[in-house]
Amino acid sequence: MRLAILSDIHDNVWTLAIALAYVRDCDALICCGDLCSPFVIDELASGFHRDIHIVFGNNDADQFRITNKTRIHTKVHLHGEFFEAELDGVRFAANHFDYLAKPIAQAGLHDVVCFGHNHVFEIARFGETQAINPGAIMGAKFTAYGRVDVPPTFVVFDTATREASGFQIEANQRVVSHRPAA
Repeated sequence: MRLAILSDIHDNVWTLAIALAYVRDCDALICCGDLCSPFVIDELASGFHRDIHIVFGNNDADQFRITNKTRIHTKVHLHGEFFEAELDGVRFAANHFDYLAKPIAQAGLHDVVCFGHNHVFEIARFGETQAINPGAIMGAKFTAYGRVDVPPTFVVFDTATREASGFQIEANQRVVSHRPAA
């Protein structure tokens, strides 16, 4: 089973469309929050035709309308602030916040813990647990000095090999393998 993992869309439907086209053959999708507007649910549902699991982020203010949108898209599953499931024999958890997800990963109760929030791509290991931050579909991160544009990134996780592969969307809209600088 192949799972697409993305986060921090922040209404960037143009970049989201490129990522969804790339992961269209994945078996499920996990979104780690910060969709922002309710219409992003429609974009996810029309661009990915299998199960979509979503947790809320801190910028998902209109939770009422986001929740209502999921009622008309039966393959979109909204899990509140925490997602936990076994998919193809792999124990997954997802939460938006890096400062919550990393201790969850350190507890060792899951095989994979997915998160977002800080817009920084990261694949780390805490014992037997992989912690995956796919980075931001938005294509920016925020520092003490303000916004810094970065390539939009996402991850595809293979449950058979338990391998997480990172991808980035270049300025020419090409999707390439992403290896963060050491």
